[in-house]
Amino acid sequence: MDESLRAQIETYLSHLDGLIRRGRQVRDTLTDDPLNKSAIAATRVWQEDCGVTINQLSGGSKAHWLARSFSEAFLMRSTAGRAVEGAAPDEIVKRLLGVLEQAVDSLTRTDDGAIISASSQAPSPHRFDFVHNLDLRPVVEQAYADSRRAFEQEHYDLALRTSCGILEAIVTDALEHTGLGALAASDTPEGEISDWTFETRLAVAEKAGLIRGGCARLPEVARKYRDSADTNGDGHSKAGVSEREARLTGQVLHVVMRDLDPGR
Repeated sequence: MDESLRAQIETYLSHLDGLIRRGRQVRDTLTDDPLNKSAIAATRVWQEDCGVTINQLSGGSKAHWLARSFSEAFLMRSTAGRAVEGAAPDEIVKRLLGVLEQAVDSLTRTDDGAIISASSQAPSPHRFDFVHNLDLRPVVEQAYADSRRAFEQEHYDLALRTSCGILEAIVTDALEHTGLGALAASDTPEGEISDWTFETRLAVAEKAGLIRGGCARLPEVARKYRDSADTNGDGHSKAGVSEREARLTGQVLHVVMRDLDPGR
């Protein structure tokens, strides 16, 4: 087997193993407490991560057997055998675990990992294609995944600060692409954009019509996230961040992402 393909398969197997372990954890929690809000939130994040991985393994084709298995996991069958939506959350998790295990089985066969697409480069989720700085796209993409993972693991301070970092990065990118000259009518402060505070960048972007008023919902701790960067050394802020503050910050980030990319 080609060494690059072997390395790619090993990377996927390691990632699938992590997804399976996470899936078993949320399945067990949902089985014991189906209404557990933290488990439900963690399940949504896990399902999205599974979807990205399945999409990569199936080469982005919805007709691929693995992609079809993933989609069918969310359906339940009526007494007449027809597919209808509405399977219980713990049942969906159980089915998705089965899909992940099928992926592992296919990757470990001797036919060079049959489900890996012909492309040596796995397709990206294209979540930040609206970002003009091409070098910035993979950075914010990785940060986005890190933020969701931190929230799932209840590291709310880290999740909030990472979301704020993404928010500042994509708004700054939009401002720089527009240019100071075009922004002059929006009562821009003196100096370069890089010298502006986080709140100033958000305010100017809103006045310039680049984003709407979604940032008004940002909690105070998010607005001052740069000032509260003092941590205990383990990524946890000494001031502490609540689940609600981290969740709300993530919601604002999604709103701004839609503002900057209306075609989402």
